Amino acid sequence: MSHRTTPRSAEAPNNGSQRNKAQPFSPLTILVADDEAALREVLDIRLRKWGYRVLLASDGEEARELCGEQDPDLVLSDVVMPKLSGIELLSALQQGDPGRPVLLMTAYGSIDVAVEAMKEGARDFLTKPLDYERLRSLLQDLEGEAQERRRAHRLTGLSAAPPSHESSDPGPLLIGRSPTMGNVRRLLHTLASGDAPAILTGESGTGKEVAARVLHQLSSRRRGPFIAVNAAAIPEGLVESEVFGHEKGAFSGATSSRPGCFELAQGGTLLLDEIGEMPIALQPKLLRVLEDRRVRRLGGRREMEIDVRVVAATNRDPLRALREGTLRQDLYYRLNVFTLSLPPLRERGEDVLLLADYFIRRFNRRHGTSVEGLRHRARQRLLEHSWPGNVRELRNAIERAILVAQQGLLDLPHLPPTVQRPTGASRVDIVLPAGVDAAAAERILILETLQQVGENKAEAARQLGLDVKTIRNKLRAWGRA
Repeated sequence: MSHRTTPRSAEAPNNGSQRNKAQPFSPLTILVADDEAALREVLDIRLRKWGYRVLLASDGEEARELCGEQDPDLVLSDVVMPKLSGIELLSALQQGDPGRPVLLMTAYGSIDVAVEAMKEGARDFLTKPLDYERLRSLLQDLEGEAQERRRAHRLTGLSAAPPSHESSDPGPLLIGRSPTMGNVRRLLHTLASGDAPAILTGESGTGKEVAARVLHQLSSRRRGPFIAVNAAAIPEGLVESEVFGHEKGAFSGATSSRPGCFELAQGGTLLLDEIGEMPIALQPKLLRVLEDRRVRRLGGRREMEIDVRVVAATNRDPLRALREGTLRQDLYYRLNVFTLSLPPLRERGEDVLLLADYFIRRFNRRHGTSVEGLRHRARQRLLEHSWPGNVRELRNAIERAILVAQQGLLDLPHLPPTVQRPTGASRVDIVLPAGVDAAAAERILILETLQQVGENKAEAARQLGLDVKTIRNKLRAWGRA
């Protein structure tokens, strides 16, 4: 008979392990999947005695459902089960989350099957009747891996369970269950295992800086600093000083020495955002720093060794930037050891409501509001909108709606006008007041268009027929940068 157990608080492990005594995390949750009720009961008792939380499933299908609902840290599964075998369960779990450790249990007659399963991603297998000391040893060996997965899932928002501390912001998240976001997470884990440069591409608002922060937190450099610099947001004459630093007297106004971003990121990660906007004259110097791993401040004589992982980001097609001559070919190929493309929100529609719910919780905490969720027609409108400003536009829309509604359920009137309108009507003519001069008309056109596209500068530039840099310069001059 199938039965599930609601995880209970387990007693502290008493195995003399200093690692367990110092463990800052809550007990690991282990899902046991086996069609033998007696074995499930024995494992339930033993695992709880060892300090774990336990979920029980009587077949592979129930186990897969529990993994989606409860997100266990580790799975202990029989090979031969009804509805879904242990091998089929392993395959399903590997596709959705290859980082979750899976141990298999098998009778002697199917050891060859278990060995084959290890090639597919199972961490190990045990034969029946079980050697409980070996099981305990295997679980202890996998604790570090399971805890690392749990920590990574808190960063990437993959966990099915809500955050345990709703009062605190969970930090940088890559929330989403769409296949494209699953692929992003897998690639981030792959990138985090090494230290090579990488380029993050994607439209404005897709979360390139968030992805870079997650990559940093997943890597061995997570205890070091994460420094981000946006080449497009710095006046051209100051880019060199910002990136490489300067000595006192290096130029007019340099009244003191100042470290650059490479020095500030020592031992950590440096994100060079909008790399295609970096002045072409400075790109050879950046290439030299990447090649030699040494940097010299502007106006300085001494070179300093640096230990920094560089991640570049751009919302433009890098190959187009190469053709247009705004990005040097040698610099591109030096940075392009790995490329990760962040998908636009319109290509991950199943994530829209998940993100909206997250932002509701987040902004309720920030603004002291008590919004409970979204009405059906508001949810439908969010799903229909094309989101030219991507996740940033959705975040701004939900924050505005929360400030308007304050409590209860968000409805269509609470959403920004650009989201209320059907996608086909997203581009609206802007009516200028009579007698407005050219400078004021330009300002109205740019600001109103930005508002309509969720502050997406790239989309606003496309609609207005302007260069992105022109819009940024105008905003800076108006004090709106």
